[in-house]
Amino acid sequence: MNGVVVTLDSLFDQRRVWKGHAAPRPTGNQPTGHAELDARLPSGGWPEAALSEILLGADGSGELQLLWPSLARLAASGERVVLVGAPFLPYPQAWAAAGVDLRRLVLVEARGKDALWATEQCLRSGSCGAVLCWPQMADDRAMRRLQVAAETGQTLAFACRPRQAAENPSPAALRIAIDQRPAQWRVLKCRGGLAPSAPIAYASGH
Repeated sequence: MNGVVVTLDSLFDQRRVWKGHAAPRPTGNQPTGHAELDARLPSGGWPEAALSEILLGADGSGELQLLWPSLARLAASGERVVLVGAPFLPYPQAWAAAGVDLRRLVLVEARGKDALWATEQCLRSGSCGAVLCWPQMADDRAMRRLQVAAETGQTLAFACRPRQAAENPSPAALRIAIDQRPAQWRVLKCRGGLAPSAPIAYASGH
């Protein structure tokens, strides 16, 4: 993946990246790319400029299948998509097959507190369309900082966390749990309305 893996410093060293307060992006619907899920969410898609949590039984348990349509749409519109602390090296062919322009994909290699700091800085920069992270041992304070950073940078933030995190409160505007058997999404929390009680079946083979 030459040209795709970079450090956080090199991301911000690019002269084309404005590091001050970027002009707010136009507000509007941010569809997930999954019609039934959009129909069940009060906002009709991902909450704007906010943190969404994806709760998993294990890393690589369907988070990309859920997010790829949105990430592909953002990349196609010229937005930068940043992955912080990805548990596995992204497979370029799979991302390309999902429609994601690899030229807009940036990887930040970080772990622990460094990953949380990097995610926060990317969100606050206002230079990214979406930031996807896999925080480890993140407490409520850390998640709240990510939520505020997403609001500040007017950016979509996605945090993939262990399913056990559902036992604790979260400042995230949206929380979705992914089950593999059966293949379904469960909306645990959503801003602006009650979470739908029935799970949403999805195709796990794509």
